[in-house]
Amino acid sequence: MTQKVNESKGGNSGRNATAKGNGHGHKDARAVKNKKWNKDWSGWSLKEKLAQLFVIGFHGFEASEEIKHFIREYGVGGTVYFSRNVKDAEQVHALSSEFERLAEDAGRPPVVIAIDQEGGMVARLVDGVTLMPGNMALGATGNPEAARETAAICAEELRLLGITNNYAPCIDVNNNPNNPVINVRSYSDRPDVVSSFGALAVQGYQSGGVAATVKHFPGHGDTSVDSHHALPVLPHTRERLDEIELKPFRAAIAAGTDCIMSAHVNIPALEPSGLPCTLSKRVLTGLLRDELGYEGVVVTDCMEMSAIDENYGPEAGAVKAIGAGADMVLISHTHTKQLAALEALAAAVESGELSLARVEESLQRVLALKEKLGLGELILPWEQVKPAIGTETNKAVARKWSEASVTLVKNEAALLPLRPGEKTLVLWPDIVPVSVADEMLEGDGTLGDYLKRSGVDVTERRMNSEHPLADGDSFDKIIVVTYDASKHELEREIARKAVKSYRNKVIAVSVRNPLDLLHYEEVSAYLAVYECRPLALASAAKVLTGGLVPEGKLPLDLSEAYPFGWGLKL
Repeated sequence: MTQKVNESKGGNSGRNATAKGNGHGHKDARAVKNKKWNKDWSGWSLKEKLAQLFVIGFHGFEASEEIKHFIREYGVGGTVYFSRNVKDAEQVHALSSEFERLAEDAGRPPVVIAIDQEGGMVARLVDGVTLMPGNMALGATGNPEAARETAAICAEELRLLGITNNYAPCIDVNNNPNNPVINVRSYSDRPDVVSSFGALAVQGYQSGGVAATVKHFPGHGDTSVDSHHALPVLPHTRERLDEIELKPFRAAIAAGTDCIMSAHVNIPALEPSGLPCTLSKRVLTGLLRDELGYEGVVVTDCMEMSAIDENYGPEAGAVKAIGAGADMVLISHTHTKQLAALEALAAAVESGELSLARVEESLQRVLALKEKLGLGELILPWEQVKPAIGTETNKAVARKWSEASVTLVKNEAALLPLRPGEKTLVLWPDIVPVSVADEMLEGDGTLGDYLKRSGVDVTERRMNSEHPLADGDSFDKIIVVTYDASKHELEREIARKAVKSYRNKVIAVSVRNPLDLLHYEEVSAYLAVYECRPLALASAAKVLTGGLVPEGKLPLDLSEAYPFGWGLKL
């Protein structure tokens, strides 16, 4: 299903073949001549070498003056796009082209351009591309091929827009129901499932010419603290880590992942000093390099997350991370902290705290990755790129796997499917992200919108409206939608009130966290989709109206009554 690329001894480089069809109905828009860039770093200054070990973020839809200065003065290993940098596909294409020109004009190596495009609720680029289902939705299909196929298409489109590194897949095992930051970003609570899906996702991304970055090593799934806000601690034994957390990373390494992102978590069994794994030589060198045999690029999670920023600061954190064995330091937001970290690393080398050999070891890895990815390759004009992204063929693949993920958990009293002519009340929540990793959703539509398109007689109200259930008796069915009931008290209150007052006609639909059922277990019917994106809402509406047989299976345990693998059909 995906475009094959020429491979050199270095891997997925050499996307300069003659143009040919790629199986998705367009010609290979990457079929251009490679430009050459100087890989001889023997004459570089210390700061020029160190700059290649940085991934720096910036603000705005064009390259900021600060990042332009950084590139011209020192070069930089990579940059990363967040939502604050993204309008749509055309603007991203222009932005990536700008970075290409900046590096070339400054005589610097090309810049690795990264993004968090996991799919589902974590996707920075939505408009103009094919947005794929997120990991837990893919896990609910029960078919690891879903991970490979969606990753390959995602990568092909990112590459056409000049993005060459995806900070995905997330291969944390989500075995803690109170995890505030992983949750549906995980494929499953089963390490074997996460391993199989994650390995195929790695292969898919890299077949499309984009470096995969598995995260968050050595595991962030079994935490109840978000490392954006504090330092989580995993109190598990080494034996338990081998059985669960480390399994997917072993599989990803075997699959040839180009990059691994470190986690800002402390695991006393691995690092008894209390250091976060990102700063631990025992973890990044002793475990990841020496024991697991990983030879690719290690990139840190953002050093401005509170787990690092408030305890060490990005400056000291950068020195400790490179000393521990990281190859690239991610500083996403603040220019002054980026410059200060560069100065701190230079001072550490000059004082002997950090060896030049350690720096050059990482420099070699970063430059080798750039060469493997074929960086310096011209980004084609937008007129040639536009027809090759967001195609109907690609969207059909996304739709196929989205529909395959819809999971019917309960259908007592045969409330589903909805019957023609039934008056249906839909209660819609405020969609408030539960983590800074999630995206705000504006204008994406509601479940009521999609049900109306299917011909259902729908009245939709916001949960926060005055007396949303006051006339519940006048409706034949009541659909209560929850996003993450464990985090949002109003969702819990309205859902429980609806079930208590109108149990025999209430259908609950979770549009993010499937564990919502535990907050209103007495509900008669329960449908789970794993994200609040238009494709998922459309898929849910099809099942609710009988236009689609639900095929999804729970990718995690909800309870003894509803275990992993559970799923009903209509």
